[in-house]
Amino acid sequence: MRRRRVEGVDDPLSPPERYDGQVLEAQLHLLDRQVLDVDEVPVSVVDDVELTDAPWGEPIPEGTPPPVITALLSGPVLGTRIFGGRPPASRLHRVVWRHVSDVGTVIRLGVRGSGLDVTWTERWLRDHVIARIPGGRHDPD
Repeated sequence: MRRRRVEGVDDPLSPPERYDGQVLEAQLHLLDRQVLDVDEVPVSVVDDVELTDAPWGEPIPEGTPPPVITALLSGPVLGTRIFGGRPPASRLHRVVWRHVSDVGTVIRLGVRGSGLDVTWTERWLRDHVIARIPGGRHDPD
């Protein structure tokens, strides 16, 4: 059976347009994925993605190059997922895209997570809460 070509309508079975770089679908490849640093230590989970030149709520004009990922965002989004809305941008922590070395089942970084802003809560808890517990300043023997 031959498909009839309609003028001005893309054929849904034609191959997609090719772009330089890897094409990722945010919901499938990025959101809710665990982020590991270069030492395989868990850093965070991806809650949102920051893009370049992607107008919010407006259609992207024909022929415009696709948006590019600039950062992975992580932060307290559970409440907004349950009740709706968006957390303030100041509450989200950015992991710059240039630090990402691999996207697979987990997202791997090419840097240590200890220096990233996304881990400040764990560092604060370690220094101000866990360190005050007897034996909390060293690994068990």
